[in-house]
Amino acid sequence: MSMMKFQTVERDSFFSRLDFRPKLFMVAVVTIVAFVWESPMLQIGLAGTITVACLLVGVKWSYIRTILLIMIPFYALLLLTHAFFNRDQVMALRGIESVNQLSRVFTFPENWPFIGGSFATWEGLNYGFNVIFKTLTLTLIIPLAVFTTEVDNMIVGMVRAKIPYKIAFIFSSTLRFFPLLIEEFSMIIEAQRLRGLAMEKMRPIKRVRVYAKVAVPLILGALVKSQQLEVVLQSKAFSGSPDRTYLHESILRPSDYALIIFFVLFFIAAFYLLIAFGIGTFGGPI
Repeated sequence: MSMMKFQTVERDSFFSRLDFRPKLFMVAVVTIVAFVWESPMLQIGLAGTITVACLLVGVKWSYIRTILLIMIPFYALLLLTHAFFNRDQVMALRGIESVNQLSRVFTFPENWPFIGGSFATWEGLNYGFNVIFKTLTLTLIIPLAVFTTEVDNMIVGMVRAKIPYKIAFIFSSTLRFFPLLIEEFSMIIEAQRLRGLAMEKMRPIKRVRVYAKVAVPLILGALVKSQQLEVVLQSKAFSGSPDRTYLHESILRPSDYALIIFFVLFFIAAFYLLIAFGIGTFGGPI
């Protein structure tokens, strides 16, 4: 079985040729803006833009779809929680003093036990959408930067960005461990199939039990590999010093500066509109 690559982008693009430092700056700016904005409409626009950008640079739709499918139960819980229970926060954000001023979307009949009289508010539902698309933005901005950069280039870029080399090394080692774990997981499942285990014919609950049993040898294998890595690093007198030679160079080109300037302007504009006109606040103009 061939070694799987963590990088999922298979085609070369303008974004994959950029240095990792402007991508790190992009991640930082988008993360800060996503946290500051409380407007559902702006959060939808930001999440949609990041999703389109991921598709344009070559991040597979199957990956994005998997993320969405995994997060659907969590998103549904968020909507229900905010719609029925998040009243004090939305009242404070909207400047509302009474619960009766909130717009009701749905109310349970009074004669129902335990939940009778409970109601969902439109303001809470809107804030739930704000949180959902905020988390979606934060989830997709990472692969937009990581999946379009080789691991070796990430290390050099992080060191050039004055990030301690030990942190950069730990980050890169973690990324390299994922393909190994995925490959080992596939080998364990394949070995079980050769012994007559028909995963496709199992019910979902039984399949989950099988996956849970696979986790034990998978974790033990990961521990063995981590111990081997520790021995190798000690034998090579690894010190974590950034004063060393690198196979790859990290050079900022005009396109890299253009991306940095764009996100500097985006950051300034987002905060100026937020402070001056309330654009981005919950219940604001947009």
